[in-house]
Amino acid sequence: MSTPFKLAAYAAHDVTSKGRHYPELSAAPRGEFQRDRDRIIHSGAFRRLEYKTQVFVNHEGDLFRTRLTHSLEVAQIGRSMARILCLNEDLVEAISLAHDLGHTPFGHAGQDALNACMKDYGGFEHNLQSLRVVDKLEQRYAEFDGLNLCFETREGILKHCALENARQLGDVGERFIHKHQPSLEAQLANLADEIAYNNHDIDDGLRSGLITLAQLEEVTLFARYLNEVRAHFPKLNERRTIHETIRRMINALVSDLISHSQSAIVAAGVQSLGDVRSTPPLIGFSADIVKQNLELKQFLRKNLYRHYRVTRMTTKAARVVSELFQAFLTTPALLPTEHQPTADSDIPRVIADYIAGMTDRYAMREYRRLFAIEDVLV
Repeated sequence: MSTPFKLAAYAAHDVTSKGRHYPELSAAPRGEFQRDRDRIIHSGAFRRLEYKTQVFVNHEGDLFRTRLTHSLEVAQIGRSMARILCLNEDLVEAISLAHDLGHTPFGHAGQDALNACMKDYGGFEHNLQSLRVVDKLEQRYAEFDGLNLCFETREGILKHCALENARQLGDVGERFIHKHQPSLEAQLANLADEIAYNNHDIDDGLRSGLITLAQLEEVTLFARYLNEVRAHFPKLNERRTIHETIRRMINALVSDLISHSQSAIVAAGVQSLGDVRSTPPLIGFSADIVKQNLELKQFLRKNLYRHYRVTRMTTKAARVVSELFQAFLTTPALLPTEHQPTADSDIPRVIADYIAGMTDRYAMREYRRLFAIEDVLV
């Protein structure tokens, strides 16, 4: 299927895709990357993102971001930029929607806890788990495990990977071995992720009361647009002031990334996707924005992610994940029937797959079932 606008020569094209592990007939009139997007949206792992933590555990409030709403925001930002850069919107959207499919419950606290549990069994990393979800764990199709996505989509999902793991991944791991770059669409989805989470974490942090506008006035990037909004709309209430400030920040970051990336692409003289792979990263921000983004990240790390209320939550979350893992490892028969390991199973990996697929509330429910005395007969 032809794309409704002209793609750049160095963009990823459906017709020149490296294809799928299991060959399939064309999905025309859909393009191949559209088909990938559709399979991702209809997957069980995608639906479960609705109840997985971004920063705040799902039950803490209905208006905070979840992994699902985050992924949708990444896809929206990514598609907007892809169109202007004449890149493949469908591929950017597919990567954006799939990039967190392997994330554990309880956000990064859950990932860190599960990685610690798996230290002696190959470790755990959510990007690698996202690839594992689409390659193996989704059980929907008669002829293959996983979603059988195109190489280019799988490549974009795997943003980073240890060399040891890359050697076990076949074609999708080769770029880490040979130090090649992924497509511009993959590079773009990665930075759309950064734009989305920095800005919505500010919004959620302010809504929660864990950070304040007064604190953010000391952060260069935020203060610039906050002052702009206050100058133009001095009587605007605080909630709308915050939204207008964040809206302007996102626009500024998107505009900077597009402008800087366009210049880098022209300067590099790339003419094909092959040229892109052998060239240093071409999608990025200007030096000033990189510096200001770093300041913002450091602020959020210190004042939001390490806030004592968040730390209390993440400490409890880590305990839930760790104790579930140890219980299942000690007694695999505790696992639900559909997750029972077979004779030749890698039992720790089976347990990690099960825990990583849990939503926040399902993990808490499993914890109560196993450890709460009052639930002994449930």
